[in-house]
Amino acid sequence: MAIEIKQVKTRKDIKAFIFLPEKIHAGRANWVPPIYMDERKYFDPKKNKAFGYCETVLLLAFRGNDLVGRVMGIINNRFNEYRKVRIARFGDLEAREDPEVVHALLDRVEEWARGKGMNRVIGPYGFSDQDPEGFIIQGFENRATIATYYNYEWMPRLVENEGYSKDIDYFVYRLAVPKVIPEFYKRIYERIQRKGGYTLHEFKKRKELKPWIRPILSLMNECYTNTNIYGFAPLDEKEQDDLAKRYLPVVDPRFVKAVTKDGEAVAFIIGIPDMTEGIQKARGRLLPFGFIKVLRAAKKTKQLDLLLGGIKEKYRGLGLDVMMGFKMIQAAQAAGFEIMDTHHEMEANVKVRAEMERMGGVVYKKFRVYQKNL
Repeated sequence: MAIEIKQVKTRKDIKAFIFLPEKIHAGRANWVPPIYMDERKYFDPKKNKAFGYCETVLLLAFRGNDLVGRVMGIINNRFNEYRKVRIARFGDLEAREDPEVVHALLDRVEEWARGKGMNRVIGPYGFSDQDPEGFIIQGFENRATIATYYNYEWMPRLVENEGYSKDIDYFVYRLAVPKVIPEFYKRIYERIQRKGGYTLHEFKKRKELKPWIRPILSLMNECYTNTNIYGFAPLDEKEQDDLAKRYLPVVDPRFVKAVTKDGEAVAFIIGIPDMTEGIQKARGRLLPFGFIKVLRAAKKTKQLDLLLGGIKEKYRGLGLDVMMGFKMIQAAQAAGFEIMDTHHEMEANVKVRAEMERMGGVVYKKFRVYQKNL
């Protein structure tokens, strides 16, 4: 039976779009559903400000009356103007192992992108680098984290069959939380302390974090712009506020570290306890009682997930990363964590990757973003 592609237009359509993945991945031990409360906001143009500067198309694939796939096409006009490119993105691609469905969905996104004057498509990628990016291509035996895709093993192959090739790879390291902090970390930390001039800030309560949200996100904007982070375009103040609202409820103040010099924020790192087991048990539904399962999982977990970090350009190479890392390890030790997930590290970021390996980190997941010229 032929594949029919329909554009999402109604409330019923968007509901079908949002909940299709849990049907496709039903029974998969390592797939983690989204938090549906957030997912509804993400796909709502009235609540997600990214729709204000991005053109989008949401598509559903049907075989007869059966919903068999979905995809989102995105053109981030702000990013394109900032980078002087004409790139479209595909994201949220879900389907069963059916080459015809994957072909039909990607073909329609490409047709849409060409009609908008684009000359290249990358994906999977969301509105920004703060959204999940890249198909997992290594480490399927490990459970997904809150900020990553988890696709079937065959999905990258079907995408490659459509003419897509590697654009960038990301490596995710697993580090054992050391029972004793490495001696070289101690030496660097003590040297920075002796030199003075830097103040490291730690937090115990969320209300203590609130005054720091804007300085930290503004610093992220500056750091990621200057380091040419893949897919990044600066966020405006409203988007920074939205990002804060998205993550503040799950951020544990113990795992946020910031450094200031002369009262100015110059470095930060943010981690969260892995709560994916709780999200699985709650099936992505926080209400009425799912949030209890998520909170319980966050308290029981032995894994710390690192999310974001950055150092102001002129202060890099001075040991501020070690300064924050020293305190993060201490906090992880105190919480009884045994391992840390580093989140995405770009393949080309050899300096950071070397540091991960120096700390005994092992690559346990690998993600790939694809590209195709139109």
